[in-house]
Amino acid sequence: MALSEINLNEIDINDLKDVGSAPLVVRIILVILICVLVAAAGYFIDTTSQLKQLDKVERQETELKKVFDEKQAKAANLDAYKQQLDEMKQSFGALLRQLPNKTEIETLLTDISQTGISSGLEIQRFKPKGLEPKDFYAEYPIELKVIGRYHEFAQFVSGVAALPRIVTLRDIEIQPEKDEGVKLTMELTAVTYQYLDESELEEVE
Repeated sequence: MALSEINLNEIDINDLKDVGSAPLVVRIILVILICVLVAAAGYFIDTTSQLKQLDKVERQETELKKVFDEKQAKAANLDAYKQQLDEMKQSFGALLRQLPNKTEIETLLTDISQTGISSGLEIQRFKPKGLEPKDFYAEYPIELKVIGRYHEFAQFVSGVAALPRIVTLRDIEIQPEKDEGVKLTMELTAVTYQYLDESELEEVE
């Protein structure tokens, strides 16, 4: 019997009870249908979940490769990072040595005052404001009011910049001095910085 001669509409469901006596072509078709159904069920039940797991693992693999590449790049530059860290520590240490400690503040105040006097300035106000804690250091502002000429102001600023400790000048105001002819009045705040260790931080807090 050829496959074209089979009319599926003529197949009675009761005939399926006696599959063994069915024509060979019918039995082949049933086997194929059963295989297709089993394969489809297996795909949806097992293969789909495995594909999802595979996709998840592939994404993890991509992320791990990225992390690996980043760490490999850091490892390749480890010696350069260590050298850079050593240089930063040395620079930081050099900066810390330029910050006066508690016992050097009074000496620095004297140096600033002497710098003003040696520049030819008349000091009208010299008012230390005390420590103002920041993070690991404290600012020590000094309010100044001096009388002099432009070149004397410039000499004073240059002399302060040449001090072995860090001092910054801010809030500078220059005005004519009414009773002094060509002289001027300069008001400013000189700020020095003090490194604070843990015990000193607790004291100022």
